[in-house]
Amino acid sequence: MSDAPVRSGRRARGGGGAARRAERTAVSIETAKYIERNIPNYEVLNEEALQVIEANAETVLAEIGVNFVDNPAALERWKAAGAEVDGERVRIPRGLARKLCETAPSTFTQHARNPERNVVIGGDSLVLAPVYGPPFVRDAEGGRRYATIADFEKFVKLGYMSKWLHHSGGTVCEPTDIAVNKRHLDMLLAHMVYSDKPFMGAVTEPVRAQDSVEMCEILFGKEFVQENTVMTSLININSPLTFDSTMMGALEVYAANNQACIISPFIVGGAMAPVSVAGTLTQTLAEVLAGVAYSQLVRPGAPVIFGTMVTSIDMNSGAPTFGTPEAEHITYGAGQLARRMGLPYRSAGSFCGSKLPDAQAGYETGSSLKMGLLSGVNFMLHACGWLEGGMVASFEKFVMDADQLGTLHHFARGVDMSENGQAMDAIAEVGPGGHYLGCAHTQANFKTAFWRTDLLDYKPFETWDEEGARDTQTLATARVKKMLETYQQPALDPEIEARLRAYVADKKASMPDAFG
Repeated sequence: MSDAPVRSGRRARGGGGAARRAERTAVSIETAKYIERNIPNYEVLNEEALQVIEANAETVLAEIGVNFVDNPAALERWKAAGAEVDGERVRIPRGLARKLCETAPSTFTQHARNPERNVVIGGDSLVLAPVYGPPFVRDAEGGRRYATIADFEKFVKLGYMSKWLHHSGGTVCEPTDIAVNKRHLDMLLAHMVYSDKPFMGAVTEPVRAQDSVEMCEILFGKEFVQENTVMTSLININSPLTFDSTMMGALEVYAANNQACIISPFIVGGAMAPVSVAGTLTQTLAEVLAGVAYSQLVRPGAPVIFGTMVTSIDMNSGAPTFGTPEAEHITYGAGQLARRMGLPYRSAGSFCGSKLPDAQAGYETGSSLKMGLLSGVNFMLHACGWLEGGMVASFEKFVMDADQLGTLHHFARGVDMSENGQAMDAIAEVGPGGHYLGCAHTQANFKTAFWRTDLLDYKPFETWDEEGARDTQTLATARVKKMLETYQQPALDPEIEARLRAYVADKKASMPDAFG
């Protein structure tokens, strides 16, 4: 899908002179295009291993089955499709789930309200989105605390200002100062108003998913939403082998409205999946097959993503662990399985178990980010800001991670073997014993030859010491402050913004607060 329909749709929704004046005076924030890999994917499984896992997954579906809990409509759909339904247990004949999955698209475009921020999900692309779901936030000044809507809005603004981040995400943190049944409205409004990048919808209740669709219809136009994908939302499977009515209800809403869902088992090896890599991959594939197939029963052709969220467990404490080789094997293997299904792939992120944005956080995050790139991930949720096993969204780590995402962009380009890349003219010009600093090739390429950090300190020791011997967290605190001080809201038709705010106000006024 091209950008043209988006632009024509936006013109049709124009808000007159005020909107055009806002666009002319708006500050343009640079965002890198989503990554298009020019490097091979890393594969850990041979053909025989892949066939064994695929056959075992079919056995799981046919003989063990999966549970669809408190969802009579889902059971009826499965029965009509030819599955064996026994109570809430659904046993899917061999080959049926895979056959149903064939109607799911291998790639799709998620449209942003600014067409220049549209992203393609699938193929060789990699779209980076921020942390999702932490109830706590942390910064150097305030420490660890429950998240508020003010924190949420700051994260959305930081995401909008971050060059290497392509997507605004979803529940970047849980605003606990707003009632549970209403906070999704404020979060969606923040994504729509304070950023013009793509975003995610609510999944905590089917009615909240429907609210998300209706707010998008205000933002994009009802017809446009039905014909295009404007949300990519996270549907977690209650591993092992259980599909609850809340998540499936949200999936049903999104699939029926042509909006994308990430069908994602939540795997903690040794707790919600076997301790072995092959066993975990078998269960993961079985769950994804069932979930994707169900989305196609709701609406053939609905866009979906093969997801997996992988962590192992510390057998001494029971705590999840990150950056481990076992998780790498599973992530690489699941990427191979996703590609064989012809589906976009979601996994990896800035995972770490550290309580602070320290060395442990850096080691574990660096390993996970590069793993995501090499495993063929197409949509990377949690790409920046993750701390404390996902319990905390850290402001400092958000900008530290977002800076490092630039290295993924540069590595994914591969090796330039053009005439300029070969640099034979430079080698000839300098010759033996010279240096390249002043040669023509260096002068022509130095601005773009190397990735440049916007955060890390490469100054000589004396300069660094004179400037206060600041560590990375201190530099990140300063960067957060600067980005928020220089933030300017992207232009939005005032009439559309007013309608969005009225929708939110009316919805919130229509029901009492519920914090359970």
